[in-house]
Amino acid sequence: MTVQPSASPSPLVPPSLFDRLTGRARANRPDHAVVVLHDVTKRYPNGKEALKDVDVIVPEGDFVFLVGPSGAGKSTLMKLLIRDELATEGVVVIDGFDLARIKRRQVPKIRRKIGIVFQDFKLLPRKTVWENVAFALEVTGTPRRQIRPAVDRVLALVGLTGQAQQLPDQLSGGEQQRTAIARALVHDPRIIIADEPTGNLDPVISWEIIQLLLRINELGVTILMATHDAEVVTALRKRVIALEDGRIIRDETGAGYHRED
Repeated sequence: MTVQPSASPSPLVPPSLFDRLTGRARANRPDHAVVVLHDVTKRYPNGKEALKDVDVIVPEGDFVFLVGPSGAGKSTLMKLLIRDELATEGVVVIDGFDLARIKRRQVPKIRRKIGIVFQDFKLLPRKTVWENVAFALEVTGTPRRQIRPAVDRVLALVGLTGQAQQLPDQLSGGEQQRTAIARALVHDPRIIIADEPTGNLDPVISWEIIQLLLRINELGVTILMATHDAEVVTALRKRVIALEDGRIIRDETGAGYHRED
């Protein structure tokens, strides 16, 4: 595989979330890879290889389940994508940017291309739903006049307009996760990385969160979701990348959680 990373942005401006919501966005470019890992190995100082010879290409608009047992390398892979860690060997590219070559001052800009959703929500307990989502824009210096319409828009998308002034402890688990998803979306990312987003939720609420992620994917946002939920993965028949001992043992489209021989 030939990878030609670039340190400059693509000349094509991606559609905003507003354009996607209103149907004014152009179609996805399935030939455009928003994530590329080529011959990636991650070796920690103690000698442990968390990833070994990993090759992954994720086209724009894809929906990918990342599966495997605990310790398989899923968390390390996600840390590489947000540049919390750097690969020991190989190339990691996000939307055309080689993460090993970008300058430190560029890191926040690259991270704004990625929205992250955690299993434990990580909401600020003393801020309302609206304030939690707005905070993601405030820390990047977004002008106030742009914050309000952006926050209102994503809260409507996730179905929380009526809960905007509630605090996290007044919400159900599903509502807290919807808030976290709105926060991940508000800066108009190219990719959502969801790390066990249904892990703390009951089955009915889990399916509601999955349906929301599918809706977001339909709007053009690439989804990479790490999960142990075999029922969800097998039911949806999306692309499945399975890791074991730091290696990719399976990469199939339309697959179940387990290999079906």
